[in-house]
Amino acid sequence: MQPVTATRDPAPSRLSYRMQRWMLTPGIRLALRIGVPFALVFSVSSAFLASEERRDALNLFVAEIRTSIQERPEFMVDLMAIDGASESVAADIREVVPIDFPISSFDLSLQQIRDVIVGLDPVREATVRIRPGGVMEVQVVERVPAVVWRDYEGVTILDDTGAHIAELPSRKVRADLPLIVGERADLHVAEAMELFQAARPLEDRLRGLARIGERRWDLVLDRNQRILLPEYKPVQALRRVIALNQVQDLLDRDVAVIDMRIGERPTIRMTSHAVEEWRRIRQLNDGGN
Repeated sequence: MQPVTATRDPAPSRLSYRMQRWMLTPGIRLALRIGVPFALVFSVSSAFLASEERRDALNLFVAEIRTSIQERPEFMVDLMAIDGASESVAADIREVVPIDFPISSFDLSLQQIRDVIVGLDPVREATVRIRPGGVMEVQVVERVPAVVWRDYEGVTILDDTGAHIAELPSRKVRADLPLIVGERADLHVAEAMELFQAARPLEDRLRGLARIGERRWDLVLDRNQRILLPEYKPVQALRRVIALNQVQDLLDRDVAVIDMRIGERPTIRMTSHAVEEWRRIRQLNDGGN
């Protein structure tokens, strides 16, 4: 009779089974796949960078690589082209953007350059871009002069929004533009432009608009005539005066002031000569009686 031999149990031990199950959990698998390589790379990098000499050498190497890329011919800017600007404005732009060409496009902040250019008074809009061929192109839209503003500080050109464009030595330099006078009149240029448009039938006699008390306008004509406009709806009041003048030639008479500040009760002030003449005629009539 042959002896019975013990057969090996193929099932893993309890400890081995638990280890295998533990190794199959998502967190452990992620740590082995990502965490361990990261820790190893981090340890080696920290050991390498612990030396100041090696850090300096690495920084120098990176700087040389960066410089070699930035100074490649295709990234170099050789000149600045300005389009849409007058000679004086172009000269101002070159003065406020002093760039020494050639220069790498990586060293240029186009947004900052644009902000500096738009900060110039005569410039309404500007775009800056790098054009193929190493050209920094500056496209400029200048402000269009609309009125001349005179106050106690001097004479200034404004655009239709009231933005400052340039100082003038005198009003005569831009006699072709309408005139507004008075403190803070520049804040109401849009309303002034509407009044100038409404006053076109009187443009041959029009001298300008005067801001009174920072709240309303006087339309000033030649012969020292004035139309006092109300604070609200001044354009409509001016149109009433012009319509009346077209019917009765009111402004051709000895009228000094037409006061429209109270719409329901407009008043007329005669010139001193007309008042004296009226008194003289009245005295003659009284004496005849």
